[in-house]
Amino acid sequence: MERDLVAALWAELAQIEPARSCCRVAERAGLGEEARGRARTPAIGRLAVRLENSARAGAFGWEASAAHCRVANLRGLLLAHGSLSVSPSGTHLELVVPGPSLERMASRVASVGHPAGSRVRRGRGVLTWKDAESIIGFLRRLGSSAAAMEIETRLVGRSLRGQMNRVVNAEGANLRRAVEAAHRQLSLIEELERSDGLRSLSGRARKVVAARRRSPEATFGELAAEVGLSRAQVQRAFHELESAVLHQSDAA
Repeated sequence: MERDLVAALWAELAQIEPARSCCRVAERAGLGEEARGRARTPAIGRLAVRLENSARAGAFGWEASAAHCRVANLRGLLLAHGSLSVSPSGTHLELVVPGPSLERMASRVASVGHPAGSRVRRGRGVLTWKDAESIIGFLRRLGSSAAAMEIETRLVGRSLRGQMNRVVNAEGANLRRAVEAAHRQLSLIEELERSDGLRSLSGRARKVVAARRRSPEATFGELAAEVGLSRAQVQRAFHELESAVLHQSDAA
């Protein structure tokens, strides 16, 4: 599935054929001379061939070029020397450039609003984007809409699943605590009942005790609704129950 998404990205970018002749020159320069003979996909190879005539019409220079030409050049570079990884652990975009030009290329991508991390790996320069939002923004800037949207959709889905898991885990923890509390309260009620100590409780506390017996699994909120008290009053009733049991133990 991830491999299909990456393939779709290269296919989408390779289908973009600039209308301006200057952008065609810029993109062909980014693809490089090796793109035609050793393109990673047939679509990129065909794009290189289509842009060949434009490349003969002039030379590309980054400093003197317009913003749209710079974007076209970066698109060609990414098609020829880029790689994208989309996995459950994260999204990772790389652009491999000659080592001596690493600093210059880092400055160029930063100048168009998409700064990247940079490092040398086995003598080659590597520009890296690891933030998902930055990658999506860069791909959209280069002309990818469908693939960028698919990446964004997957990230949103992953985020929602993570949030749902956190909610489920929190609810599970709350439920365990509620069950443990109810078990402890029922034990206290039985202990106090054996000594006929329930009569020492206030009328409100006895109502809560009776409700707990009827509904062992109920939460404090549910017990409060059943007996017509607030949640705080239910909690105070159980504090009264615990105090009565402690007092009885001390007296013994």
